[in-house]
Amino acid sequence: EVQLQASGGGLVQAGGSLRLSCAASGFTFDDYAIGWFRQAPGKKREGVICISSRHTATYYLDSVKGRFTISSDNAKKTVYLQMNSLKPEDTAVYYCAKKRGYICSGYAMSAMDYWGKGTLVTVSS
Repeated sequence: EVQLQASGGGLVQAGGSLRLSCAASGFTFDDYAIGWFRQAPGKKREGVICISSRHTATYYLDSVKGRFTISSDNAKKTVYLQMNSLKPEDTAVYYCAKKRGYICSGYAMSAMDYWGKGTLVTVSS
């Protein structure tokens, strides 16, 4: 059974940092791209960043470039989202998801076949 378990969310002050984790199981981790989406209150879910099976990162939000980084540990089957210089507008539920392919090209909700339950990040001003 494919499972993705997101964790690491919480309450942080603006300017602070958090590291989210996405622990994967039930599939060959090395063969698929994994990404993060987020959904702020009252807004649509949006793609944030993706990492390919070859550990190439692709950003989908200009607002997080230079602040967020994604990494992957194949041995631990875990993808990390390091979020620095957090802003109140980063407040959202963050979801990790497995892409159908091994590259991030065509990154969209419809391209993902399994989702974690989400972890809430709240950034206070």
